Amino acid sequence: MAKSLAGKVCIVTGASRGIGKGIALQLGTAGATVYITGRTLKKKDDDPVGGSLEETADEVKARGGKCIPIQCDHSKDEDIKNLFDRVSQEQNGQLDVLVNNAYSGVQILAENFGTPFWELDADFWDEINNVGLRNHYICGVFAARLMVPRKQGLIINVSSAGGLSYLFNVAYGIGKEACDRMAVDCAKELRKHNVAFVSLWPGVVQTEMINHFLKSKTYENNREVTLLKKAIENGETPEYTGICVARLAADPDIMKKTGRILIAADLGREYGFTDVTGQQTHSLRELGYILSFLTGNAIFLKWIPSFLRIPYWILSLQGNKF
Repeated sequence: MAKSLAGKVCIVTGASRGIGKGIALQLGTAGATVYITGRTLKKKDDDPVGGSLEETADEVKARGGKCIPIQCDHSKDEDIKNLFDRVSQEQNGQLDVLVNNAYSGVQILAENFGTPFWELDADFWDEINNVGLRNHYICGVFAARLMVPRKQGLIINVSSAGGLSYLFNVAYGIGKEACDRMAVDCAKELRKHNVAFVSLWPGVVQTEMINHFLKSKTYENNREVTLLKKAIENGETPEYTGICVARLAADPDIMKKTGRILIAADLGREYGFTDVTGQQTHSLRELGYILSFLTGNAIFLKWIPSFLRIPYWILSLQGNKF
């Protein structure tokens, strides 16, 4: 993948740490010019989790890439408009890839884990789905305005299996399913302009924020959190999602995937790559992975072959509403 994206211009939202940072690192390594956004521009010594745009940009540059950090609050429409205006001006209207990854709800999700929706304040919805959903749509609008005239481009919503069935809480699941539906419906209108729109489901990712909250004693007796901790041990690094995005961006047949939900681990097998650790990640379709996650016993991953998988049509039945 070395320099396979040379000459490409990308925007990755929410890239001060976590999945967004992993995506920025891989796009930069592949030769793209990467604009990264987030609220934290400079390192904060009092932040227990850490991460800033300047730190991400420095890591991209250390790998020989080009990265431009832009402080942007994705809950503010004017900030979003200014972001795309700047990219358009600096790159003569060129934008090849937009990755909608910004998400401001991780902390409030963790703080209210297990709380039913009727016991939460009404603004909980906004905390989860303003940046994590509404912003994605707005960014998609501005990106399409640059991509459609050039008859090329790729927009990716970073979503999750929470869009298929209940996960964490009501607002989270609704938001993720809406992200998936957004990709499908936008792709329908963009197809004739040769612009692709997909939704990407990473697996269980070892992000700084998730690891920070899982270390909290608040959840030490919670069964769901215990299972999540076990899954994290065999989880993906943030850069695995980055490799997925870089491969999709370099795929000359990307229009064959437009309007679809793509599972990160399945892309690894399709394109033939592993995580940066050398580990082959596990798809949520794998029988061994499913049994391992449900029981907290990794032995199923060792003894059940990875090719034993649930077909997509059976997986989709989990979200059946009829």
